Amino acid sequence: MIGILIVTHGSLGDALISGASHVLGKPLEQVRALRVSVADEPEALLAQARALAGEVESGQGVLVLSDICGGTPSNIATLLAAPGRVEAVCGANLPMLVRALTYREQALAQVVEKALSGGYEGVCKLSGDKANAAGRS
Repeated sequence: MIGILIVTHGSLGDALISGASHVLGKPLEQVRALRVSVADEPEALLAQARALAGEVESGQGVLVLSDICGGTPSNIATLLAAPGRVEAVCGANLPMLVRALTYREQALAQVVEKALSGGYEGVCKLSGDKANAAGRS
């Protein structure tokens, strides 16, 4: 099973975990969140992130999700990345996490692709047209 570490500003990661648990109807295993605040030292955060990645790792790999590309969380995710063992994706949202959790028994590269497609497909313009409620053409 692919481990998942979510590195975000504030408590966003915890909220994503709570939301995904609600959507999937079960507690989540091998998933942790790291909260990043303005007061945190980057070196200490990196050490915490490494420890949390170790907690969720089961030998299949770890997917690290971060919120804003270019921010401290994504910089930490980038430093954790080790191709084939630890993969990092930024722009985390609830559909991305749910998709990653749904397919986490697959190989890490496939879980990354599923997470990316879930995140992308989970963003859309809503329409009042009931025949096109999701706003997709």
